[in-house]
Amino acid sequence: MPDHVPTGKNRAVSDVALDEINKQIIDHLQQDGRMSYATLAKTIGLSEAAVRQRVQRLLDNGLMQIVAVTDPLTLGFARQAMVGLRVNGDLREIADKLASIPEVDYVVICAGRYDLLVELVCTDDEHLLDLLNEKVRVIEGVAAVDTFMYLKLAKQTYAWGTR
Repeated sequence: MPDHVPTGKNRAVSDVALDEINKQIIDHLQQDGRMSYATLAKTIGLSEAAVRQRVQRLLDNGLMQIVAVTDPLTLGFARQAMVGLRVNGDLREIADKLASIPEVDYVVICAGRYDLLVELVCTDDEHLLDLLNEKVRVIEGVAAVDTFMYLKLAKQTYAWGTR
């Protein structure tokens, strides 16, 4: 998940120009985020300068990010877990507190059984226990915590395209 997620109102696609060319740019970069501006320009049929400007505008407007996605296991993070939280109080405030924890890489305010879903990336079970006990459960307003430890990541994709 990105470090910065816009807060407040949800942004609709119509808020920022997402024409067919921008959609093509996003689609190609979702498949290969390292694609050069020159290759992207040839593929789409624009000049390299036009592609560079469009990509920068998409980045500046928060429509996309270009990041390196790693496999946590290969970097020494042997334990990942999704945590469902039921909370009392301001959901946004509690979500912000959780998002400030370095081991938290994903925070979602949701409806249903849980108020918040939080993904944790830890080195081992002891790290996970310390994190839950000393950083998550102590946040004022956290009423219940259900932890779902990952056994295996079966699928992860960021290429869902555009509308």
